[in-house]
Formats: sequence, C-alpha cells, structure tokens
Amino acid sequence: MKLMFASDIHGSAFYCRKMLEAWEKEKAGRLILLGDILYHGPRNDLPREYAPKEVIALLNPRKNEICAVRGNCEAEVDQMVLDFPVMADYCIIIEGTHTIYATHGHIYHEGNLPPLKEGDVLIHGHTHVLRAEKREGYILLNPGSVSIPKEGNPPTYAILEEGRFQIKDFEGNIVKEIEIP
Repeated sequence: MKLMFASDIHGSAFYCRKMLEAWEKEKAGRLILLGDILYHGPRNDLPREYAPKEVIALLNPRKNEICAVRGNCEAEVDQMVLDFPVMADYCIIIEGTHTIYATHGHIYHEGNLPPLKEGDVLIHGHTHVLRAEKREGYILLNPGSVSIPKEGNPPTYAILEEGRFQIKDFEGNIVKEIEIP
C-alpha cells in the first residue's frame, strides 16, 4: 500500500490544503500524520493562514484514511474536535518485511530510540528537518514539516511505496529519497 507521511501542520489551513491536494494526487492509501496538527506552539511563529478550525474541517471528513500520533503540541482538547485518534505516542506499521515505528519525535528519536530490531524503520517529525538515512541497525526518516520547515528546507511530505521513501515538495519534486531494503 502506498503511504503518505506528513508532520507539523501547526494549524496552517494553507499548507493543510496543499498537503491534502498532494495526498489526492499521489493516490496514497493512508495519510499518516506525525503530530502537531492544530496548534503552532509557543516556539514557532504563526504559520501561513493559521486557522485551526479550518484544518479541523479539512481533516475530519477524511477520518477513515488518517492515522495520527500525538505531537508535543497536541492536547486533550484537540481530540475533542478531531474525529480520528490523535493521542497515541506512536503507531507500528508493518510494510512488507519492515516494521515502521512512527512517532512525533519529542519522546522517541535518534537520541532516545524506541525498541527497534535490526533493520527496523524509525520515522518522526518534530525537528522540522527532513531526513532519510541508514543508521547502524535501523533506518531514520523524517518527512520534514508541512508548514514551518527549518534549516532552509521547503515545506515537504513523504511517500513510501514498494520500499522507496521519497520526500517531496508541494510541486512534486523529489527532495530526498532512500531505498528501504
């Protein structure tokens, strides 16, 4: 199944619309949201078209196609307005022979690894910096940020299909990719 990963929308209706347009164009079977969906957080500037209520209205009709994990900006009030679960710290995805540990990144990350077996995949957001690297014993992935990218990166999302992880900008350009053997 083709999966789309996105992180750190931070309440931007503009970038949420761009993300959903990309998801429809990609024809991905699931949209995996890696946290920080509605609130911009006290350390970030307001993203373009900050409108959490509009983001809610855009995402809720797609509740059956979304799998989401809790970011450091999610709170119980977010779960009260979103029609899909957002309070889990992580989710496990089995894709072919790979186990993917998907989380936001504020708890589990390369400095505090979750329980991974040799060859497993850790994907997280939180840093707003895209990554696709083979590490000793595991693969580290980060789709970057949909709305507030850092370190000179463009707004991005990622696609996983048939063992290929591609990070793309909203024009459809591949910014970075890696094969997951």
